[in-house]
Amino acid sequence: MGVTAAVAGASGYGGGELLRLLLGHPGIEIGDLAANTSAGAAVTDVHPHLPDLEGRVFVDTEALAQTSADIVFLALPHGQSAAVAATLPAGVRVVDLGADHRLHDPQAWQRAYGGEHAGTWTYGMPELPGAREEIRVSNRVAAPGCYPTAVSLALVPLVAAGAVDPSDLVVVAASGTSGAGRSAKTNLLGSEVMGDLTAYKVGSHQHRPEIVQTLSRYAGSPVSMSFTPVLAPMPRGILATCTARPSAEIVSGDDLGTGLGADAETITGILRAFYDGEPFVRVLPAGRWPRTSSTLGSNCVHLQATVDAEAGRVVVVAAIDNLTKGAAGQAVQCANLMLGQPETTGLSAQGVAP
Repeated sequence: MGVTAAVAGASGYGGGELLRLLLGHPGIEIGDLAANTSAGAAVTDVHPHLPDLEGRVFVDTEALAQTSADIVFLALPHGQSAAVAATLPAGVRVVDLGADHRLHDPQAWQRAYGGEHAGTWTYGMPELPGAREEIRVSNRVAAPGCYPTAVSLALVPLVAAGAVDPSDLVVVAASGTSGAGRSAKTNLLGSEVMGDLTAYKVGSHQHRPEIVQTLSRYAGSPVSMSFTPVLAPMPRGILATCTARPSAEIVSGDDLGTGLGADAETITGILRAFYDGEPFVRVLPAGRWPRTSSTLGSNCVHLQATVDAEAGRVVVVAAIDNLTKGAAGQAVQCANLMLGQPETTGLSAQGVAP
């Protein structure tokens, strides 16, 4: 008998992407599909792109307290996962796509999201050192946020290698509108978004503490990061441009004539070595830069790096699909590890074009 998965928040964008992936997963059957405001509605009325779910109806989230599923995905708005997780049957595995269980510091949680901190679960980014083993033995996993996924995978190899100064990190990242969820908002109307780029939550975005927490862990010391998110006129995707000053050790060891002690080949070499053998990370060939269109629908992050010698900064650019590698795909990746299935099952590094 196969493994059964239930989904809370199945009517949202992240929930819909999760259902799309689970429909193609040979080792997981789809069980209860819960949604609060859409309870009683036909799944295909909300997700017409999923015809194989014809005849299925969303149940109320409270019904999950009696679920017989082997694993539950919580694709709920931030601040709602903890209450649902507390009602689930003992022993059921849980992957939370929301932020409730990502942060270690209760004060950081309160500043970013408000309300009471629900505690910390295993952080579910398999490509980070030691994370894969932690995920395998965990029954509760917090899947990372979309911006943290792109930025962390871009910068962790460099801060871990001591190649950049952790006190001077700058990130500007553009995201598609699906990152804001499915609820109606005036600023997300097509007429407002088309032909427009808008910086938002500058210096105060809720994902910043999560990124800083991850980078600090692998840097071995606190990091300082300026983070500017930008709303882009596209449904999905993230393009993160991450820059940093090279470390004093690299500058003093300059033997390549760049003034930095490193060139683009050296920096990309660090990335390639760090992600050698990783199925869902691609460091692109020289001269090819990440594009959100190339990661559409895939569980892969594309990376490229260079050295801006005149500015004295290392530059790493990352592209992901915010709903796949930045949410549902990474959650399935974690579930595969928790369930003892091959990590890549039901997932693809290939994108969709045009």
